[in-house]
Amino acid sequence: MIEASILIVSKDRRLELEKTISILETFINKDKCELLVFLDGCRDDSIDLKEKYPWVLWKVSGKNIGASKARNKLYKQASGEILIGLDDDAHPLQENFIEEVKGVFKRNEKIGVIAFKEIRGVFKSNKDALNENIEEQEYLCNEFVGCGFAIKKTVYNSTKGFPIWMDIYGEETCVSIEVINKGYDILYTSAISVNHRVDSNLRKKQGNNYFRFGRQLRNSGFYFLVYYKYPLKSILKLFVNNFIKYAILDLNFFKTYLVTVFVFLIKFPKILLNHRQPVTNDTLKKKRALPLPGK
Repeated sequence: MIEASILIVSKDRRLELEKTISILETFINKDKCELLVFLDGCRDDSIDLKEKYPWVLWKVSGKNIGASKARNKLYKQASGEILIGLDDDAHPLQENFIEEVKGVFKRNEKIGVIAFKEIRGVFKSNKDALNENIEEQEYLCNEFVGCGFAIKKTVYNSTKGFPIWMDIYGEETCVSIEVINKGYDILYTSAISVNHRVDSNLRKKQGNNYFRFGRQLRNSGFYFLVYYKYPLKSILKLFVNNFIKYAILDLNFFKTYLVTVFVFLIKFPKILLNHRQPVTNDTLKKKRALPLPGK
């Protein structure tokens, strides 16, 4: 019987994906846990890993469909009672992380999602990474981060899953608000942590991420449109604030902003007609009152 399914979506990051798989292989019992990997339109040699790790359940898309759509497809294939999501460059730091997850869910049936503690950076060993995990924390929060979390399959199936109307940046927020709207809680705990192997210095050298800015702006607007009963005020405030904070200060942000507004207006009717599902006011109040994970 498969107790847990670990799910990873990857695009053009073979080395990081291979490292994560190799670590997981030493942690999990393959009789009770399965690993599913979705290769999302990879143009590198990630596909070669299929031969090296035949025990992994591979799903391959010839074209890039985006992380959210890929997750939506992949999670439907999972057979475990618990679904554990990881980024391709993130791995658990506790060898018994699956038992820890099962224990949390067993202690409190209202917990639908567990948000793992994210430890960012490149470390020589897991022990070095865990040295960053000094402060013990556990509290209810308003969403989870995609690099490391666990969700009960029954809870996930009660939602619409990762949104197919989004490609990347913001999909976890959508699942989170649906989970809360169904009456479940999201628990942040430092007892289960992942090392998100992000090179912060390299990212700083890469400069402003205009792609991320555009996607987050567009998806935040759609988020309000889908889940808010009266979304117009929130959408206008979003675009005005981002114009003032980013667009008027940087030419590339300004260009990205204009393109994003255009795309938003073009896609607005389709999202409104096909995906709108406002949550209750109580859900919105509860989500606003809860802290972010890891804050």
